[in-house]
Amino acid sequence: MPVLSEVIIALDTLWPPEHAEGWDAVGTVCGDPDAEVSTVLFAVDPVRETAEEAIALGADLLITHHPLYLRGTTTVSAGTPKGGVVHSLIKHDIALHVAHTNADRADPGVSDALAAALGLRVTAPLVPDPSDPAGRRGLGRVCALDQPLSLEEFGALAAARLPATAQGIRVAGDPARPVRTVAVCGGAGDSLFDQVRAAGVDAYLTADLRHHPASEATQRPADPALVDAAHWATEWPWCEQAATQVEALAMRNGWDLRTHVSRRVTDPWTAHHASQGAPN
Repeated sequence: MPVLSEVIIALDTLWPPEHAEGWDAVGTVCGDPDAEVSTVLFAVDPVRETAEEAIALGADLLITHHPLYLRGTTTVSAGTPKGGVVHSLIKHDIALHVAHTNADRADPGVSDALAAALGLRVTAPLVPDPSDPAGRRGLGRVCALDQPLSLEEFGALAAARLPATAQGIRVAGDPARPVRTVAVCGGAGDSLFDQVRAAGVDAYLTADLRHHPASEATQRPADPALVDAAHWATEWPWCEQAATQVEALAMRNGWDLRTHVSRRVTDPWTAHHASQGAPN
């Protein structure tokens, strides 16, 4: 059975911390380097619900995509939501490790998992990593469909393939528009519009699209159609991919390690009501 420090060394080969963005907060948040690890839980968010799931599971390590403290903190008081997570994990000898933008840029990365969930064939990174001579790492992915779909059909495909959330899927563009190529980016992706336009794809699927960038994109006839999913839903497929990768690492190292993927929906939105009113 490996100890935490050995597992972290292996995890850093999958998601090297030096590949994270400079503003990011990745790596080990808490945990005893000498503690044995037999059970690992994967989740998107390090929130109370996933901490409680890790405790109930008897996990030794919780691996999340989102950081616990992205912008730093001056307190880990148990009276705060994030501090409460820290206290719960430490009290039950559970380590927390974060792979965020280093997992976004990895090969395979978060957007590879998103593309696989949608049945898309990845052809290249959307924003290639200059330090990768193989040309496989980077942010987002450019993908192709084996058979073209209308935009309406592609939106329905995304709704069927991605985990259910209150938001569902929002689509901007002509429903009859043919979709043969798609750019995808797990998480918030409207900062990549220039790269999406340069890729010349028919549609762009990401999350957290804001009004003004989306409005501007829809005013350009040559721009791709937009498909907006919930942030959590676009990143959850990575948890299954990551669990498979860690299982392979454990097998290569001869470790007796069990992996579990959280299926708790930690997207913050809990209900959706279709608009019915008209402007006055």
